[in-house]
Amino acid sequence: MDQTILKPGENYKVLDVYLNSNGICSFFLVFDGALQYLRIRTYLETLEERTGIKIVAFNDFQSNPTYESVVKGVQCFRKSGCQCIVAIGGGSAMDVAKCIRLYSGMEGNGENGDFLRQRIVPDNIRFLAVPTTAGTGAEATRYAVIYYKGEKQSITHERCIPDSVLMDHHVLETLPLYQKKSTMLDALCHSIESFWSVNRTRESSKYSEEGIKQILDNMDGYLNGDAISGEKMQEAAYIAGKAINITQTTAGHAMSYKLTSLYGIAHGHAAALCVKELWPWMLNAVEKYPNQEIRNDLEKIFQELSWIFGGKRLIDGAVKFREIIDKLDMAIPVASEQEFKILRNSVNPVRLKNNPIKISEEAMDGLYRKILRNGCD
Repeated sequence: MDQTILKPGENYKVLDVYLNSNGICSFFLVFDGALQYLRIRTYLETLEERTGIKIVAFNDFQSNPTYESVVKGVQCFRKSGCQCIVAIGGGSAMDVAKCIRLYSGMEGNGENGDFLRQRIVPDNIRFLAVPTTAGTGAEATRYAVIYYKGEKQSITHERCIPDSVLMDHHVLETLPLYQKKSTMLDALCHSIESFWSVNRTRESSKYSEEGIKQILDNMDGYLNGDAISGEKMQEAAYIAGKAINITQTTAGHAMSYKLTSLYGIAHGHAAALCVKELWPWMLNAVEKYPNQEIRNDLEKIFQELSWIFGGKRLIDGAVKFREIIDKLDMAIPVASEQEFKILRNSVNPVRLKNNPIKISEEAMDGLYRKILRNGCD
């Protein structure tokens, strides 16, 4: 679907235009803790007095949001009578808002996971996303993740995609450096994995290449607080999101999720550690691939990816990526033998199907031992 991209302009008056042109008298605001530090907060605090447009606020959720939190949001949204959902925050806020939109028209009150089993029905709800990081690309994707009884639920539907996105680079000004690094790496891994995904298309490859180049060109400036680089980084994350909206992610992301929960590191940090070792491992596997035709196709993909990173040889892209991770000084957790066992059994097989090289259980264990430091050594 086509999205409208908005820029904040002077005092966020573009939002007045958006709300008025869509006949919105009240909207449901889904937000996380970042809002209190953002410039847009002043705009929201004065909105009703200036325009008469009411805001119904909802932030009763945590990172890695639960189904139960979404159900609370659905109940609040139904009572509110709002015609529009506005999500301001990172991936969790976006995922909650997406699911509230999907579930609000369903029957019942969502008890016992009922919303997860029902067919998604059409709706007329407007949906505006205001991403507060440059990384997740959630504002561009048809995916959402919530947890029900401790189990990850991957939601996929076109109605998850916001119809409009406010690209406000000012939101990046207050991000801690570690969060800047990890979200940037998440976007970079999105572009890389999308490029080699078995689901890649000409369109997705174009988005991937554009995303990688824009991240590499603006990385240093963004991390040093340059406003123009921040704006470009936010655009790059959005472009990377459009790439994975077509292809989905691959083994790098599939392997990363348990690292986040086991060691408390950010998602982008975990994904980058995985891709750093996965990439050269796949290049080695390609050399031994028995089917010559498939091997040639894979070598072509990895060669093009290396060129995008400014390399000449097949391996140069992987080397460049490793140098980036080392330069950013991303910590490497220490794993016990028990944790290695947990990790190799944790990977989502659906995401592994998107990977161009099949990964056996033995290879998975070996990769994790390269990704992490072994506490027994």
